[in-house]
Amino acid sequence: MSWSDLGGWWLEEIAGDPAYETVVTPLLLEILAPESSGVYLDLGCGEGRVMRAVIESGSRVIGLDLNHHLARLTTPSLVGRLPTIPIADSMVDGAYAVLVLEHLADIDELFAETARVVRSGGVMAVVMNHPMWTAPGSMPVTDGEGEPLWRPGAYMDPGSSAVDAADSQVVFHHRSLADLLTLAAGAGWALEHMIERTHQDTVEVPEVPRLLGCRWRLLP
Repeated sequence: MSWSDLGGWWLEEIAGDPAYETVVTPLLLEILAPESSGVYLDLGCGEGRVMRAVIESGSRVIGLDLNHHLARLTTPSLVGRLPTIPIADSMVDGAYAVLVLEHLADIDELFAETARVVRSGGVMAVVMNHPMWTAPGSMPVTDGEGEPLWRPGAYMDPGSSAVDAADSQVVFHHRSLADLLTLAAGAGWALEHMIERTHQDTVEVPEVPRLLGCRWRLLP
């Protein structure tokens, strides 16, 4: 089963998760800092939850999603499978992806494709699960006295792990923070702002970031 079959499951997941409204979407708006005159591409827009928040800031947004029944929104939207982006070169002022990159096996192509469709000097913003969480074997543990600690797992090595979802599994692809930034730089993206943030899932280990937000600027 692929993401084209998991759309319904995902909608049910986020419908009951207050973190999307209280943490995830605010982090995207903070890291993207959308301009009122800008046109942005929402990579993996889903049913448009984050897109609506960006539009409310005064920007225009084009959605892109694999699931055609999700991508049929009240704003312009496209159906496509990332990392391919089916629009012309230098067409938008920026692009963003929320909880998407960790599910793509080929993000170097995504960085290259986004650099192609964003105008020179434009931006790319990403909110994703922090690499501290996606490393295989990474998890909270407790010592003999019950103190919460963090097991880093195979943080330095690329890898993947899966969690159950409906009658299938969702795969998380892990890259270290260094690998992520190096891949972006190789496609011409210059890091401009980065935020590491926790939310309620890390209340027992507040020193471990749960989410990562990055904004890059496309070099001329």
